[in-house]
Amino acid sequence: MTKLVINGAAGRMGRRILALAVESGEFDIVGALEHSSSELLGNDAGEAAGIGRIGLPLSSRKPEIADVMIDFTLAPAADETIEYCKNAGIGLVMGTTGLSDEQISKLEEASKDIPVIYGTNMSVGMNFLFEMVGKFAKMLGEKYDIEIIEHHHKFKKDAPSGSAVTLAERIAEETGRDMPGSLQHGRQGPDSLRKDGEIGMHAVRGGDIIGFHEVMYSTLGETVTVQHRAHNRDNFVRGAIRAAGWLAGREPGWYKMKDVLGL
Repeated sequence: MTKLVINGAAGRMGRRILALAVESGEFDIVGALEHSSSELLGNDAGEAAGIGRIGLPLSSRKPEIADVMIDFTLAPAADETIEYCKNAGIGLVMGTTGLSDEQISKLEEASKDIPVIYGTNMSVGMNFLFEMVGKFAKMLGEKYDIEIIEHHHKFKKDAPSGSAVTLAERIAEETGRDMPGSLQHGRQGPDSLRKDGEIGMHAVRGGDIIGFHEVMYSTLGETVTVQHRAHNRDNFVRGAIRAAGWLAGREPGWYKMKDVLGL
């Protein structure tokens, strides 16, 4: 069985990762990590996840031996995670969003020594959308104005979402737009006329919205939209668990969800 470490195991995503990893029966969970200041340290990780005791306490002590770690925490903690996995020879599924360019470079450097999957969204459906939005833009042509609108819960810190940025990147790659130079983040003021070739980017925050992404292609006379709506966090979790199982035992390298899914 794949030896799995879950970072941020008492967080919203971490609890579901632990619950569904146990449910799958495919993993030996050897670490359920939380920050050293967490009041939950020492509690049974299964009880924290609402699935009953599993005999594994929440801990800040990282295991020395594991096959792969899943990390959905916060960007400031990413450097420590990357260093730990690299030094311990543990594969890393990194789902934390809002990473800086420097942190992404550290991930890429670590992938020379360990297998790494970095994805701004682990959902199978969303990764299908990533693969298609640029192709749609290229087929429709430059007469179609492109706007990306993303909705998330009020507690999300980074904006725009990593997934929205990935959508824009895929469109830019396929259509020869500059990235991030072609992005227009919102509009305000008396002279906000849309410019040719720009990609509008809009971040909506409210309530407990899990995640909703829409790409609009609009021209004179018609509009085409493609959407992805997350019903709950389990679609992200199942994708991450699938990625962890796929990554275990791989050669060092920089992998993406499209590799896992064969897209």
